Amino acid sequence: MDIDLSLHSASERYHMLTQAVIPRPVAWILTQDETGITNLAPYSFFAPVCSEPPTLVVSIGHKPDGNEKDTFNNLKASGRCVLQIASVAFAAPLNLTSATLAAGQSEADEFGIELQTVPGWSLPVVAGIPVAFLCRYQQQVDLGPGNQHVVFLEAERLYLKDGLAEATERLTIASEDIDPLARLGAAEYAALGQRMKIRRPQ
Repeated sequence: MDIDLSLHSASERYHMLTQAVIPRPVAWILTQDETGITNLAPYSFFAPVCSEPPTLVVSIGHKPDGNEKDTFNNLKASGRCVLQIASVAFAAPLNLTSATLAAGQSEADEFGIELQTVPGWSLPVVAGIPVAFLCRYQQQVDLGPGNQHVVFLEAERLYLKDGLAEATERLTIASEDIDPLARLGAAEYAALGQRMKIRRPQ
């Protein structure tokens, strides 16, 4: 099968991309508005793209009614967010936060998701989360007629759950202890199964 993507709608292309590019990590992004109301939402068009400066990229679309998502509005207003990597144990609450709530409604409050403070940082993290990058807005590129926001975030700090990493010659983070949730297509998620170590050639 050879598919000419130009002959398909944006929605059809979205479903092709998300079902073919798998598995994808999920960025569970926490922001706050100017009144302190917390927004929490998952994004799987996401990846690390640079180590100097440490930069992550996430693609943020719009709400079904065409308005900007709260994540984007909050991020542009405050310049700060927490980008979290959820473990499989968080699959249910993470999925709940993909719901479209009215502006000013907190997903954490609505779905009973506990948050905890991070010393020296203005935003909390989800309690028990294994990995969180404490980020600032760096820049963005808007793509296509719908102005899809491709947002670059500079990670200023890395928050790791106690016991997750070993400080040897190079910091080692145990993937099995993160137990990361992976995004597939449609309503499918996955956990990591078999792991392999393959050494790079000299």
